[in-house]
Amino acid sequence: MIERDWDQFHTPENLAKSVAIEAGELLECFQWGVPASSDAVGGELADVLTYCLLLAAKLGLDPDRVVLDKLEVTRAKYPVEKYKGLSTKHGHLPD
Repeated sequence: MIERDWDQFHTPENLAKSVAIEAGELLECFQWGVPASSDAVGGELADVLTYCLLLAAKLGLDPDRVVLDKLEVTRAKYPVEKYKGLSTKHGHLPD
């Protein structure tokens, strides 16, 4: 990126948009139930991850730390004794 001088275009807003755009392209790999090649999925996943890492760097966030922090929030919100094996959204547990 440095050799192309693209950092000037990497505002947090542009990077967040790029994450969403690339995530859409990743989703296309699975559109219509047609299996995509591992190479195609890997290429799109690399694009998503690259933009996520660039956004984290731009915002001064440690990717490992934000993931670990989010996992702690999820553990508290969805305790295993209540949610194990369920895909129920928070606050919508069956009776």
